Amino acid sequence: MTHVVDVVVIGGGQAGLAAGYHLRRLGLDFVVLDAQAAPGGAWRHTWDSLHLFSPAAYSSLPGRLMPPQPGETYPDASHVVSYLTDYEQRYELPVVRPVRVEAVHGDGEFLRVEADAGTWRARAVVSATGTWWRPFVPAVPGRTEFRGRQLHTVEYGRPADLAGERVIVVGGGNSGAQIAADLAYDTDLTWVTLREPRYLADDIDGRALFDHATARRRALDEGRTDSGGVASLGDIVAVPPVREARDAGRLKAQPMFARLTATGVEWVDGNRADADTIVWCTGFRPALSHLAPLGLRGPRGHVPTAGTRAVGEPRLHLLGYGDWTGPASATLIGVGRPAREAAREIARFLHG
Repeated sequence: MTHVVDVVVIGGGQAGLAAGYHLRRLGLDFVVLDAQAAPGGAWRHTWDSLHLFSPAAYSSLPGRLMPPQPGETYPDASHVVSYLTDYEQRYELPVVRPVRVEAVHGDGEFLRVEADAGTWRARAVVSATGTWWRPFVPAVPGRTEFRGRQLHTVEYGRPADLAGERVIVVGGGNSGAQIAADLAYDTDLTWVTLREPRYLADDIDGRALFDHATARRRALDEGRTDSGGVASLGDIVAVPPVREARDAGRLKAQPMFARLTATGVEWVDGNRADADTIVWCTGFRPALSHLAPLGLRGPRGHVPTAGTRAVGEPRLHLLGYGDWTGPASATLIGVGRPAREAAREIARFLHG
């Protein structure tokens, strides 16, 4: 069956819902296609102890404040899932699931969205598939030789799963620090980072990071000096569990090893460490394989954009993949503004 709509939004996580909110306010005919079986996007699949970097009131999508979670300053992932579920229902967003989009093709005046549940022809498409579904593991020598278990952030669940093991956590960002802190008490932990961990000041959380990212974008738009973005402040938000493990002396990072061996890792100086499990907290790449038929991919796997609009295809907008699609657009609070601008630009395009 082929459906015809003004706009197809691909992805029903936070970015897709923010886009849907603004498209509905503008009166456009749209559908949100979500590959997941239930609301919540990637938040349904995170590790058990994950918490937001910001209080609930500073972690909200447009139009609806996230309520506080009783007993928690920083809400956990299950609270975010409940909030996104309520948000979707409150605004009666037309989400169809589970629908896995396989490809987007040019089709005359339309873009043709092919999925396992049918075909949609749309005058505009918003791709909001995020990055969680495309984990990245670096090509470290010896990866295929290691006889233990290798997990990525997306596969890690809870400390009890690795209790008593020799575990090496690789990665100096927020995920690496949080998972290392999670494992610091129940495993024989080695934390490995590419450079010395850079903690943000203890009183800085997601509110300050969003403000900084927004100010940087404003400065760039006005032709002023680049402040360096959020990365200039540090790599790790010192959320309470990270701060506690750090202050207890349990988060002492080792430099990046040179290779994996059959039983662990080896550094350039010949020192070795045995491991039962290696957890790769090494980030993600944008999940954009469905856009391959359009031939738009540029450097680092990104699609060149002007704001959220694809430079090579004005009917396509990309939302929520990172700063290249809007300041802090991969965060709950940050995705609202680029979602609004994308919806407005789509409305102008469709109206002539």
